[in-house]
Amino acid sequence: MSHAAGSSATAPRVSALRVLLALLARDARVTRRNLPAFLIRTSLQPILFTTVFGFLLPSMGLVQGFYVSSLLPGILALSLTIASLQAVTLPLVADFGLGGEIEDRLLAPVPIELVAHQKILSGIAQGVLTGLFVMPLARLIMGPIPGLTLDHFAAVVLVFVLGAAAFSALGLLLGTAIPPAQIGLLFSAIIGPMMFFGCAYYPWTGLDRVPMMQIAVLANPLVYVSEGLRGTLTPDMPHMSLRASIPALAGITAVCWTLGIRMFARRATG
Repeated sequence: MSHAAGSSATAPRVSALRVLLALLARDARVTRRNLPAFLIRTSLQPILFTTVFGFLLPSMGLVQGFYVSSLLPGILALSLTIASLQAVTLPLVADFGLGGEIEDRLLAPVPIELVAHQKILSGIAQGVLTGLFVMPLARLIMGPIPGLTLDHFAAVVLVFVLGAAAFSALGLLLGTAIPPAQIGLLFSAIIGPMMFFGCAYYPWTGLDRVPMMQIAVLANPLVYVSEGLRGTLTPDMPHMSLRASIPALAGITAVCWTLGIRMFARRATG
């Protein structure tokens, strides 16, 4: 697919940063107009899990209070990561499918790669927004949570952004790799197993009784988001060291971001 840059010698020059900000502003405007539907789509499932596992089961005495302390960071991890992934993957599958709407963005007077970067940045913003929306709601539903603290607020923000970036970049990679006709695989073969084996509902350290599983789940990027938030929000609870979870998230983000940009450029020009 040819690019529009340079198609007209008389066209005024527009900086890449200005185009990037315009594309981000467009996505922000669309999200704001559909904010109720966006929040329901991204936060309903985590809130339902919170209600059952964080309120009903403790109220019935079926789980102990420390489980709630371990559950809240996992619920937040699920919220922001799945929101980031879906914010990029689902529109991409539609854009590259019958709609062909991706062509409108590719006509912008900027390199194709910049369009891909913008999609990742938009996914990060939507993921962080979802996490910030779910956190007070989950705290309200669960009631007092032993050990919960915001003393490490800067580290919480860092894990939020890195987690959203890792899954937004992963969403770009999957959205360009999965054919539209096979989008069902995203939920049945990727998101489903990722949720159950991402240490969102139990701490990674608790898997020391099943050593093979404790090692196997390390391939799941959700593990590092869940454990990173446990290490910053409920640091007194057992968790993976932040010296392991944060660098792992940074590495996953770099790899998925690089591969995603390449796949997007190849798909757009192929």
